[in-house]
Amino acid sequence: MKKLLVAVAFLGCLSAFAQTEDIDITPNNSWLKAGITAGIPLGDAEDFSSFALGADVRGQYLFNPNIAVGVASGYTHYFGKDNFEDIGIIPAAAFFRYYFTPDGLFFGADVGYGFLTNVDNNSGGLYLNPQIGYHNEDWNFYAYYQNTMAENDINIQNIGVGVTYNIRFK
Repeated sequence: MKKLLVAVAFLGCLSAFAQTEDIDITPNNSWLKAGITAGIPLGDAEDFSSFALGADVRGQYLFNPNIAVGVASGYTHYFGKDNFEDIGIIPAAAFFRYYFTPDGLFFGADVGYGFLTNVDNNSGGLYLNPQIGYHNEDWNFYAYYQNTMAENDINIQNIGVGVTYNIRFK
């Protein structure tokens, strides 16, 4: 059921985005974001991991100066502790951001599916990643809470900080 809800939400976001008329992709409204994250595992994840390090990649379209949507992916690596294996999460998500001003505070959230790596009998589950941060024309600095509600009632969570650089389309 979780997979169905994620798929419907993701496709709904994409279809709403695709039906917008007169989309003009320019360096002023569309760019890639690439960066890193670092976090401390929580919940089920803190039982087997001591640290999470990740890569964050996004494609963003700015509808107006305040509202942006896009797709998000990357990779979060959970370093194993106490003889546990390392695991990873690869998200496939849609994201929304609200920018209060051209430089300053933003709120955002990613919603999608988190694919687990190096885990037997569990492919992943619902992926949520709310964020609050500061942005300017080139950089985004943010705090986040990441949760993948995987199969077999396993919640893989971490709380941390991230930074991304905006790569403008030319």
